[in-house]
Amino acid sequence: MGVIGALTMIGKLVNDVLSFVIFSILDLLDLILCYVYKTIDFFIEAEWKPCYCSSPKQAITEKSGKILVSEKGESKKIVCLTSSKLQLEEISDTLYSRPSLVAEVSKTTVKEFKRRKVNDTTTVVSSSTMTTTSVNKSTIRSSFTVNNTIVEMLQEKIGAHKSHPIPRWSDCDCETCNSWSNSCKDALFVHTDGPKDNVGEDVLFIHGFISSSTFWTETVFPNFSRSTKSKYRLFAIDLLGFGKSPKPHDSYNDQRASRHDRKIEHKVKSFHIVAHSLGCILALALAVKYPNAVKSLTLLAPPYFPIPKGEQATQYMMGRWRHGGWPLIAFGASLACWYEHVSRTICLLICKNHRIWEFLTKLITRNRIKTYLIKGFCCHTHNAAWHTLHNIICGTAGKMEGYLDTVQNNLNCNIHVFHGEDDELIPVECSTNVKTKVPRAHVKVVEKKDHITIVVGRQEAFARELEEIWKNSGT
Repeated sequence: MGVIGALTMIGKLVNDVLSFVIFSILDLLDLILCYVYKTIDFFIEAEWKPCYCSSPKQAITEKSGKILVSEKGESKKIVCLTSSKLQLEEISDTLYSRPSLVAEVSKTTVKEFKRRKVNDTTTVVSSSTMTTTSVNKSTIRSSFTVNNTIVEMLQEKIGAHKSHPIPRWSDCDCETCNSWSNSCKDALFVHTDGPKDNVGEDVLFIHGFISSSTFWTETVFPNFSRSTKSKYRLFAIDLLGFGKSPKPHDSYNDQRASRHDRKIEHKVKSFHIVAHSLGCILALALAVKYPNAVKSLTLLAPPYFPIPKGEQATQYMMGRWRHGGWPLIAFGASLACWYEHVSRTICLLICKNHRIWEFLTKLITRNRIKTYLIKGFCCHTHNAAWHTLHNIICGTAGKMEGYLDTVQNNLNCNIHVFHGEDDELIPVECSTNVKTKVPRAHVKVVEKKDHITIVVGRQEAFARELEEIWKNSGT
């Protein structure tokens, strides 16, 4: 045990040192890329594109469509304006509060120096607190009706920013990625299967982060029995910003849980829900909003991390993905969550050129495998992925407990949770946490399956499980 323990400590030390070096380099690289992209955006699109390297105060002065409000007894908030109401719906503070590894070390050193040199630190502490809490909550929502003239003035003021061309220079210009621009820009893409008339029941499928409706249509849909397809109408939706759905450029106002749900809720009125990963958050929000309409709730790898007392929910959630060097999927999550411009570069290389990657995959595998996973992974913009991750996954972290309490107390439908035993992105403990909050939920941990193979590779078995769930749910 002594030798094993020593080797474990050495391995952890090596991993920590390597992580520090790698992420310090990434901190510097992200800063450099910030100015690179600002310059390129200016020359190609004749406009400096605002990013989240700036402070919240700077964000509202760059004609970005955001305004700053302050309520008595509360900190200032960045909010968005819609229709004839001011929707006090905040942008997640994690978009602005992403301190770098090097910056944290520097701040710690400076604070220690000040602590030793300055006797009275009250003023310093007060100033620091005001700065770091200027945007300190997320996804709080309230609304109040205001005079239409005032609204029009505000909309003219904050809406004066120039719209970007479709697509942007760094986004893919293929027909698949931009098919939405030729139709109604407000409508989500929905793949529908099943009867058109005499529909028995509706089923809504919601995919996860950086995915699309093909996650369902290429797996479980072909494996449903004829009787199921004759009774159930199946809806697989591309979430806003993904697949064939609209990909708005100013996504801060669109990539929020409430906006996704408002888009989805117009599709069906009474339904079963099947959701994967990030889709579970939207599924729970829908279930809470329409408790009497949901007939069954099936969640796969729900990302529920209970927030410790005293912790800020959004920052705690983002910290779960912080500076993970290993396994590879954790490293990818860190890049996606912490580095705005590095992740934009990855999207530029992968998403903009997804047709090349699909061709190479077919060439290397001699067309022996389907490329729907690659298409689902690549058919999005950086704007969509970045804002979805922060405004939904991080921004709703503080609401998850309330969602689950409502599900337990107000929903009468059956609740089933599936999780892959080898899931390295969303650990099995998340489903265990759901079971703790909703004791009547049926949790199944599938052996030797991960975040993707919980469905892919066992689609036939999962189709049978879903049919059984719907059958036992009644009408």
